Amino acid sequence: MTANRREFLAGLATLATTLPFRSMKAVSRFTSNRAVSNLGASAPRVATDPLADPQTGGTRIILLGTKGGPSVGSTGRSNAATLILINNTPYVVDCGYGVSRQLIAAGISLERLRYLFITHHHSDHNLEYGSLFYNAWITGRPVRVDAYGPEGLRKLTEDFFNYQKFDIETRIVDEGRPDPRRLITVHEFSQAGMVMRNEDVKVTSCRVLHPPITQAYAYRFDTPDRSVVISGDTTYAPPLAEFAKGAEVLVHEVMYLPAIEKLLSQLPNAKRLREHLMAAHTLPEDVGRIAATAGVKTLVLSHLVPGDDPSVTDEQWADGVRQHFSGRIVVGKDLMEI
Repeated sequence: MTANRREFLAGLATLATTLPFRSMKAVSRFTSNRAVSNLGASAPRVATDPLADPQTGGTRIILLGTKGGPSVGSTGRSNAATLILINNTPYVVDCGYGVSRQLIAAGISLERLRYLFITHHHSDHNLEYGSLFYNAWITGRPVRVDAYGPEGLRKLTEDFFNYQKFDIETRIVDEGRPDPRRLITVHEFSQAGMVMRNEDVKVTSCRVLHPPITQAYAYRFDTPDRSVVISGDTTYAPPLAEFAKGAEVLVHEVMYLPAIEKLLSQLPNAKRLREHLMAAHTLPEDVGRIAATAGVKTLVLSHLVPGDDPSVTDEQWADGVRQHFSGRIVVGKDLMEI
């Protein structure tokens, strides 16, 4: 390949990553805060580019995907993913389908990717894990990622690289790219406890109840200015309340039973699916119990099940929660900042 061709391809890669980033950033800036309900508290900001003010630090939470379940939503919600920005460094929890585009929509250029966390190995939480890392690598800018998650994460990583082996090895030779397999470090664990720690944050895990999967975890991020807990997928789990004690924000999954019953009435596998949903997810009343016991200041409802029924209102999502929790309740929406 000639030097001119290399320069031309590098220019195309830069253009491809820059144009969508700018256009999507503009969309997020002009999204109305009035479309976001947090049931009485001041409306959370919609995500904008954190680099607009290079002095901005601290801990920020941006909901990238708030839909539970593996299907692709028809009402604008993406699959599960949450961004925690700590001193402008991205920490992404779960990689449901669409997470790459949601990061761009939130104003985060993909080459900034640094830390990934997977709560458990259901597809709505890890389907775009390999693709997100690939999309960061293909920007052509230096990238280094540490990925954390339960057993199986290393194999998931290796399988993705094998799946894309032809493309990756072709681009390494033809485009002069670094080998991406050397740019990601996988950290597996099989029990709750310390996950990672650096000068900005301590991350710990708690095993939650999501049968039949036994290796399912919540994460807690403790920083100098905020403590944030993300439940992952779980049924009612009292140990999670202990884990979240003293946290400012709890992002918890939720399932609205009347809408589930409506959905199941239309499905041929209703009996088996209902058994799974009731055993593996949390009803609003139980979410309220967890938040009240933990004493958190703000409860964010995310991973909404079902997440693509527009007839369910924010009030309906929160009514059961209020029976036990009197703090601030936020019904999550994609690209909402908490």
